[in-house]
Amino acid sequence: MKIRNEYTCPLELTHDIIRGKWKPIILWTLGKEPKSLACLQREINGITQKMLLEQISELLPFGLITKETFEGYPLKVQYSLTDRGRKLLEAITIMQAIGSELLTEEGMGNIT
Repeated sequence: MKIRNEYTCPLELTHDIIRGKWKPIILWTLGKEPKSLACLQREINGITQKMLLEQISELLPFGLITKETFEGYPLKVQYSLTDRGRKLLEAITIMQAIGSELLTEEGMGNIT
């Protein structure tokens, strides 16, 4: 993901960082606990490993998640939220609650 040289509002930058279908879901899933790549892929319905790796590689440089590699065989890699990622998760949590309310109001059920 390429960051623009100029922004008119800080919200534009935040939007650019988490834009897309998968990034907020990845952050939401990591908000529960640190997870391996395979565990993330199992928990996020419909995401391919290629897309997951691409989205993670775009979140890492902004300090929203960290990648920890453990020695040994088989190689173990675990992803977790940083403090910055937890701050952003607070906003995503509010968005999720609003989405749940809207789904209920529209008779589409309450998805959590």
